[in-house]
Amino acid sequence: MIAVLGWILVIALFVIGMAGAVYPVLPGVLAVYFAFFVYGWFFSFEPFGWFFWIIQTLIVVVLLVADYAVGAWGVKKFGGSKLSVWLSTIGIIVGPFVIPAFGLIIGPLLGAMIGELIKGETLAKAFKVGVGSVVGLFSSIVVKILLQLAMIIVFFIWIIV
Repeated sequence: MIAVLGWILVIALFVIGMAGAVYPVLPGVLAVYFAFFVYGWFFSFEPFGWFFWIIQTLIVVVLLVADYAVGAWGVKKFGGSKLSVWLSTIGIIVGPFVIPAFGLIIGPLLGAMIGELIKGETLAKAFKVGVGSVVGLFSSIVVKILLQLAMIIVFFIWIIV
């Protein structure tokens, strides 16, 4: 019974983590990382050597840095300012709460646009930067999904082999 509970928690954390790759208010990569500890507490930490923890921790760090950097890249690539990067990031977090169905897209788009309009840019330029923030967001989501899947695959390889 304890083993079943352990696997339910591990799988639930993997699902939450993958959902967090798309929905930024969920813990994402940290949920996946925590699942390894849950496995260790319920079963054993023995399969995980120092190399496993180095690989997984490096992926977590890369994901946390890349999450911000890729979004900022999208804004910058389309000619946006630092203010637009900040407001786009705030839009990513707040958007889903304000507009549940489309807030994940509208939040960063409007955030970046407002940043550019505050700077005195034209509506056309502001919209272009807003589109860049959405491009950055979707690029970031793809990177997160791929790297989090890699973390989960490495986990299963490690406990099976």
